[in-house]
Amino acid sequence: MGEEDYYLELCERPVHFEKANPVNCVFFDEANKQVFAVRSGGATGVVVKGPDDRNPISFRMEDKGEVKCIKFSLENKILAVQRTSKTVDFSNFTPDSPQLEYTQECKTKNANILGFCWTSSTEIVFITDQGIEFYQVLPEKRNLKLLKSQNINVNWYMYCPESAVILLSTTVLGNVLQPFYFRAGTMSKLPKFEIELPAAPKSTKLSLSERDIAMATIYGQLYVLFLRHHSRTSNSTGAEVVLYHLPREGACKKMHILKLNRTGKFALNVVDNLVVVHHQDTETSVIFDIKLRGEFDGTVTLHHPVLPARSIQPYQIPVAGPAPVTSQSPIPCKLYSSSWIVFQPDIIISASQGYLWNLQVKLQPIVNLLPDKGRLMDFLLQRRECKTVVLSVCSQMLTESDRATLPVIATVFDKLNQEYKKYLDAEQSYTLALEAGQSRSGPFLRRPARTQAVVDQSDMYTHVLSAFAEKKHYLHELVIKTLVQHNLFYTLHQFLQYHVLSDSKPLACLLLSLESFYPPAHQLSLDMLKRLSTANDEIVEVLLSKHQVLAALRFIRGIGGHDNISARKFLDAAKQTEDHMLFYTIFRFFEQRNQRLRGNPSFTPGEHCEEHVAFFKQVFGDQALMRPTTF
Repeated sequence: MGEEDYYLELCERPVHFEKANPVNCVFFDEANKQVFAVRSGGATGVVVKGPDDRNPISFRMEDKGEVKCIKFSLENKILAVQRTSKTVDFSNFTPDSPQLEYTQECKTKNANILGFCWTSSTEIVFITDQGIEFYQVLPEKRNLKLLKSQNINVNWYMYCPESAVILLSTTVLGNVLQPFYFRAGTMSKLPKFEIELPAAPKSTKLSLSERDIAMATIYGQLYVLFLRHHSRTSNSTGAEVVLYHLPREGACKKMHILKLNRTGKFALNVVDNLVVVHHQDTETSVIFDIKLRGEFDGTVTLHHPVLPARSIQPYQIPVAGPAPVTSQSPIPCKLYSSSWIVFQPDIIISASQGYLWNLQVKLQPIVNLLPDKGRLMDFLLQRRECKTVVLSVCSQMLTESDRATLPVIATVFDKLNQEYKKYLDAEQSYTLALEAGQSRSGPFLRRPARTQAVVDQSDMYTHVLSAFAEKKHYLHELVIKTLVQHNLFYTLHQFLQYHVLSDSKPLACLLLSLESFYPPAHQLSLDMLKRLSTANDEIVEVLLSKHQVLAALRFIRGIGGHDNISARKFLDAAKQTEDHMLFYTIFRFFEQRNQRLRGNPSFTPGEHCEEHVAFFKQVFGDQALMRPTTF
């Protein structure tokens, strides 16, 4: 497969850390997105690296036993380490402060700490098998203050740092989930909800594993994703991902089902609001977009993969070391390895190889994989970095080799206009609110973000239409002819009046030629030529070059110059059209002019029209020549 076929890739600059081995333990903190490599319990060093850290944090700590969990508070001010099932040790990492440890034991008797989560730079939650304990850390006093606790039987827990929600698995089967929300020193209990298991469990042992649950923010809303290995309906084969929407207020609701149509080992990521499902057996992944139209069955919306399954793009691991030493070629990375661990939203870690990657979506290959341009545009306009690709699709649709039909082009432009209008309306509402002085009373007034889905006229002209700039009058010609064909003269008049169609000489000539269909076109054309400051003889030349001989004659008569024009020039042009009736009309016009001016229809030798008189006689006969009228 060529590079243009892969729509998922691992980031170019991964976080590289010392791989896991019997001496070195690796931990990941989902809140700070940091990897901890702890050697010999910390005695021979701890190295902390994050995706944005140019300088890793390195320190040593006393080996007081096996480290079960290690995390920094937000802003890396306080380090918390769990070594036993009863206590968590803390040490301050502020400058000029001695790194003395202080310890907090869980309050509930006989409880075991399953883990902990930092919810701010000084607030931490202990999750035990008997409940949840919310503390404030007081670094100056080197102790903790219990803010709130809740007793509840807990099987396992999960934390979503982006939304500050902790999910607890409760009850014997583990499928009743209890969420808690944390904000600025407060802990709120949200309504609990039940995950529907594939079938009634035969035993009373834990049936819902944390491996099959993920929490992620998709399109600004928090969802709990449940990987159901067997569908509840017997006629459906294959696993599915069920999305439960978890609002701040109100009950959790089952909203979407993503149909995987296969079974086996899966892992989930969320990238750019897309749910990515990795399948280990086939070493491929698929993506789902819950904003795209699915099949609504009355309660939930069913979705199928947006694109055919593809592998993540092959990845080469660079060989570390000084340049002369690294002349050996990079090593291909084993994708979909059993040692891979995924974290939300977009993180893949290989502890055995010592790498942390962010998963990324490549938009350009999707253009050729999604033939339905309307659906493709719906998909692209929801992506973060979409503008370049959206404009390339518009450009491609208008080029000769890949030209789309007019209805398809119209659909795509309608979608772009819809996004642009949405942004302009939001901008206008914001401006009106500012003028009304709401900014003083309401702190939530925020300027609308101009996302990459907003494509304005300058984007469209610069990247798409400028390629046709030399051929612009062809586009205008198409518009005008289409309007005339459908008798939409009023619309044509408005387009010209409000300069939707820019003034140009070719356009003026086209309008002159339409006078027989739409008489006002003659005046519209003349007005345009005057606006272009075109000299009268130049206008005549332009019309004759376009074989608009009658239009040229009408124009000259309109400005009163028809007595002085060269008959030969007009007869030449008429003859070139090979339209005998047109030639007859023009010849007769000049005969009549001669009669009026000189009292004789014949041409004088100075007019050099002998050739045309001979041609006229040849086609129409001598008798067709006009006879002098005498009074």
